[in-house]
Amino acid sequence: MAVDMQTELARILDDVLALEGRGVALRAESRLMGAIPELDSMAVLSVLEAIRDRLHVRIADDEIDGRMFSTLGALTEFVSARASV
Repeated sequence: MAVDMQTELARILDDVLALEGRGVALRAESRLMGAIPELDSMAVLSVLEAIRDRLHVRIADDEIDGRMFSTLGALTEFVSARASV
């Protein structure tokens, strides 16, 4: 499940941020915030909206913090935990 979720999240990042294939090359340890210039605070909102729409995962506004976007692995863990609820 986590690998499939990670792959799907990488695709979402690639699509939403218009990374032209760079997103699908991301690994669990790949840094996101601060490492991908396209991922700014406004883009985070778009990514979260895509996660909600594509993966049908509920994410409350008060759950969102910078740590969840530190690496692809951190984002995968966060979303996976909410997907199983």
